Amino acid sequence: MKPINVGLLGIGTVGGGTFTVLKRNAEEITRRAGRPIVITTVADKNLELARKVTGGDVKLTDDAFAVVADPEIDIVVELIGGYGVAKELVLKAIENGKHVVTANKALLAVHGNEIFAAAQKKGVMVAFEAAVAGGIPIIKALREGLTANRIEWLAGIINGTTNFILSEMRDKGLPFAEVLKEAQALGYAEADPTFDIEGIDAAHKATIMSAIAFGIPMQFDKAYIEGISKLDSVDITYAEQLGYRIKLLGIARRRDNGVELRVHPTLIPSKRLIANVEGAMNAVLVQGDAVGATLYYGKGAGAEPTASAVIADLVDVTRLHTSDPEHRVPHLAFQPDQVRDVPVLPIEDVVTSYYLRMRVEDKPGVLADVTRILADSDISIEALSQKEAAEGESHTDIILLTHQTMERKANAAIARIEALPVVQGKVTKLRMESL
Repeated sequence: MKPINVGLLGIGTVGGGTFTVLKRNAEEITRRAGRPIVITTVADKNLELARKVTGGDVKLTDDAFAVVADPEIDIVVELIGGYGVAKELVLKAIENGKHVVTANKALLAVHGNEIFAAAQKKGVMVAFEAAVAGGIPIIKALREGLTANRIEWLAGIINGTTNFILSEMRDKGLPFAEVLKEAQALGYAEADPTFDIEGIDAAHKATIMSAIAFGIPMQFDKAYIEGISKLDSVDITYAEQLGYRIKLLGIARRRDNGVELRVHPTLIPSKRLIANVEGAMNAVLVQGDAVGATLYYGKGAGAEPTASAVIADLVDVTRLHTSDPEHRVPHLAFQPDQVRDVPVLPIEDVVTSYYLRMRVEDKPGVLADVTRILADSDISIEALSQKEAAEGESHTDIILLTHQTMERKANAAIARIEALPVVQGKVTKLRMESL
């Protein structure tokens, strides 16, 4: 059978991995796809690098727009990243009737609604397994494997950089800034790590998963995002003592009045499998009404793990290349006219449990004042720990774990606690999920 011709845009880490794995496993992949899948053209600004990676076996260009316009190309693989030129190229490829495979979570989370509508109109596919959790087939699981289920919630460790930092802070008791430097030296964190450490990357991925899980449009701008840069290592230690681990989680939960979509450091009971995901690994926990809880674990980044997902998409698209568009799995799992614009709830309306740490004067009656405020606010306490004041210190830490309550209530109670004359500075608040 005639080979499927692929145009590869970007030959960086993932592009290089895709080229290598496709070449190495060509025979297996052909047996599965039913015809050869061949990268015929590579576009990259760095032609020298492209020549080195490909060995000069394919057509090279520094003009990506020439690739998306080439009538010989059947599938365009976009691995450039970002929102700018990548968006133009993807829309141009769709307009030219080409299928698109992309690993670009930022592009899909922000502009996915427009891109999927254009692809639907043109009758082409946009596949994006590699955009979330690297090599873990979570998109396929959500779109196809769990299709019988009403998905109730999902929670994921979906950024390897932050998980590595949190693992190191816990293991070595080091402050955030030191561990970040170590992560940069090891290549786990970028020179500008903002997207990772402030939770933006995880929010892109959580947005995509929430859209597929609940059949709603991409709503990245509504997501609540809080990173780990302000996390104190003392809270990691205290959480551990109480039987919890702190992870940066992307959470999407279905509620009667809308959907929760949030990314923030979260306490998880240390007995849970997901709490034991360490280093740069990723994991996603999905709760369906029929299947219960399912866990997907693996490498969330890197050349070949991500290439594994890119090539799986290439095989899928190749198999369905000639099929009628209505026989394909819809982009967001639900038929396009069945995607419902359900509101994303503001963080104040989210219901969860809380870890509260406060610095207080070490004298009688303080605890009673604090617990009274929580009782008045109808917030139940699950656990409470008061630390002994250090030698010569007049202040000590109180740590409280609450039962579930609405964030708005928790914030109002915290404001009252902070106003007490015996409380020093701000109360540290972290959210807690039992999963």
